[in-house]
Amino acid sequence: MAIEASPPTLFSPWPDRLRHSAIILLAAGLVLLALVLFGELSPTRAGIAFVVIAAAALVPWRLHDVVASREEVLGVNPVEAPAVRAIIAGMPDPAALLDRAGRVIHFNPAAAQLAPALRKNELAQFALRSPEIVVALREAIATTEPRRATYLDHVPVDRWMELIITPLSVPTAFGGSDICMLMTFHDQTPLRRVEEMRADFVANASHELRTPLAALSGFIETLQGPARDDAKARERFLGIMHTQAKRMARLIDDLLSLSRVELTAHVRPDMQVDLLPIIRQVSDGLEPLAAERNVKIEMDLPDAAVTISGDREELLRLFENLIENALKYGASGGRVAVSVILVAASPDGAPEVRVAVRDFGPGIAPEHLPRLTERFYRVDVGDSRAQGGTGLGLSLVKHILNRHRGRLLIESVPKNGATFTAAFPQVKAPPAP
Repeated sequence: MAIEASPPTLFSPWPDRLRHSAIILLAAGLVLLALVLFGELSPTRAGIAFVVIAAAALVPWRLHDVVASREEVLGVNPVEAPAVRAIIAGMPDPAALLDRAGRVIHFNPAAAQLAPALRKNELAQFALRSPEIVVALREAIATTEPRRATYLDHVPVDRWMELIITPLSVPTAFGGSDICMLMTFHDQTPLRRVEEMRADFVANASHELRTPLAALSGFIETLQGPARDDAKARERFLGIMHTQAKRMARLIDDLLSLSRVELTAHVRPDMQVDLLPIIRQVSDGLEPLAAERNVKIEMDLPDAAVTISGDREELLRLFENLIENALKYGASGGRVAVSVILVAASPDGAPEVRVAVRDFGPGIAPEHLPRLTERFYRVDVGDSRAQGGTGLGLSLVKHILNRHRGRLLIESVPKNGATFTAAFPQVKAPPAP
């Protein structure tokens, strides 16, 4: 039977006490002996001095041992008070409490989600490797004064975070208090997104709306002047003006949709959504366009529900863009195939759901594939505008997939059609009861 060693106490055997202070007592004994032999110090006084030195050397060692033993035996950090732990856990923002050496004492679930590498009793710098965080933490520990830092977190999506480090006097479990560092993180992404959205909207709108506005202004001047009494020209010009006005409306609608998605790109949707009804709804809504282009939509969907974490309205917009593009630009192929595939292991090892939209049209040249999701990028500008495209559809698809932590796969062979595949992380099945 194993016998556990007893922790050191104030009544530990004298050999244990003397072992900790051996060097101090040996040095003191040699000095006193030299004073007795070569000086004028009497043996009695030397003995008294040695006893005093021995007592002074032994007391600090024992106090240290007692405190250390309580922490070791109880497994308790001095500031592991339940009240402190409850306060940190209840904070709405990501928060972590560090000791004066920068080791993690407590952190709440929000901090664990923000920095999965955080570990108790380990240095926070190991989990938060941003240079701004490291510098601010070092300065706060050295000066015991509050520090702020703003940094950009790139994983899984770009997020602007503000870190506030506040030195606190925290009560300990054994009485007294200790100085700790409270780290709180505040998400500044919405404010940054609003600023970027405003700037992007002004830049994009001013660039893309210039052409239709110029066309409208020119036709209005013509109708007010030379074509004022020409009924045939008036009808033709009004038709063109109506087309340009609809193009402007589509452009503004796409820009606003793209801005809304970018504004919430850092917030992953958490609603459980079945993809199959969404795909069927989009397909039914695009049947008039398919009939107009003499294209047949073929569906290959599983019988069971396919559930992901997503935003229904954004997913409707995503599949609408993909299927509508296939109907418009691949109409010469005569059919569009929509299929849903469950993949057991994606490149990162996690299962995912893939929705593939394939057309059988002219396809896309390889040099265009890397740039298809750029804003306003068009393979054929004239054909895109003739089809009513704004150049924002695939950019919107990419941003919606980024928000859903998915990815867009594009495969195309000239004269053999193109396949656009939206891949989503698969929802984990709930554990068996």
